[in-house]
Amino acid sequence: MIEISSASQQDNIIELLNNLNEEGIEYSFKEKKGISLYFETNAEDLEKAAKLAKSTIKRQPWGSVLYFRSIPVK
Repeated sequence: MIEISSASQQDNIIELLNNLNEEGIEYSFKEKKGISLYFETNAEDLEKAAKLAKSTIKRQPWGSVLYFRSIPVK
């Protein structure tokens, strides 16, 4: 599981990651707690999954200026 913390663009983040399948890594939105969004992933390397999610968000027109964090959750 990974956690994405962002005060804005949450709907866009959820839609983006739910539809992402890159390098064989997929994400599925599970829950929201405050500004934190939690996603299940099929990746064995959670650090890699968190970095991929971050880079994917940053590539979006709305994500390049977005302040957020992406971390693995054990």
